[in-house]
Amino acid sequence: MRINEYFDGKVISIAMKTATLPATVGVMQPGEYTFLTEQLETMKVISGALSVLLPGSQDWHSYHDNEVFQVAAGQKFQVKVLQDTAYICTYGQE
Repeated sequence: MRINEYFDGKVISIAMKTATLPATVGVMQPGEYTFLTEQLETMKVISGALSVLLPGSQDWHSYHDNEVFQVAAGQKFQVKVLQDTAYICTYGQE
């Protein structure tokens, strides 16, 4: 496992391998963040909420406990976090 820290420690994740795909499990503190994907990312909110502006969209969408969104490889997406939020993100396709 590997610990990743971003945005001055406001986003911390632990890299792992699920039964089928690489993944990270992490926590985001309140703030606004922009991420760039290297491969397909499937993000599931475990606890809390994320407001997300997906590539090609002009509208922000909120994701709560157990909701999932995907971002294609090579794309930027923006996230607004209003409360501590836990997530799991898998990388690639099954």
